Amino acid sequence: MARTHGSKGEVTAAALRGAARTLFARHGFAAVSMRQIAAEIGVQVGTLYVYTSDKQALLFDLLHDHMEWLLEIWPDGGGSPLERLDAFVRFHIVTGLDNADAVFLSYMELRSLSDENFARIAELRRRYEARLEQILIDGQESGAMNVADTRLATRALIAMMNGVTQWFRSEGRLDRERLIAHYIALARGAVGAREGA
Repeated sequence: MARTHGSKGEVTAAALRGAARTLFARHGFAAVSMRQIAAEIGVQVGTLYVYTSDKQALLFDLLHDHMEWLLEIWPDGGGSPLERLDAFVRFHIVTGLDNADAVFLSYMELRSLSDENFARIAELRRRYEARLEQILIDGQESGAMNVADTRLATRALIAMMNGVTQWFRSEGRLDRERLIAHYIALARGAVGAREGA
């Protein structure tokens, strides 16, 4: 996305990205026009093109920045494979709940990207998912886990955790900590965790 200097430009750029993220997540990329995004932030349509070349570039930037951010902030602090699995589950659920629209777009709007942009985002997703898969590989090699297919297990765990953003409500029967504890138990069960290994 093009960068502009000055506080007004930065505020408009942030508002554009926020509005696009919300509208794409709520209504779908194909159903949202640049005119709707402009109306949402109170600017003329032409103003948007100071900040992005088109709607496709805007979607790509949102997905790219989200995946780069996840890769940057993942705190792989070491520990046993089971401790690292627990940490990954916590990290994925917390960042997902705090950024539900970005998660939704990252997994549901890949189909809306051009082939080139799809390939670039898919590579970032592979890099992120590889962090979880490495934990499973290490767990399998150490005897702490029993995983027949680490790639398949990785995808299944990611899909399971992504679903949380669709149904979890803070006013529901589970608070975040209880939710995370349940999902850690589910993840450990899914990988055949062996506590004493």
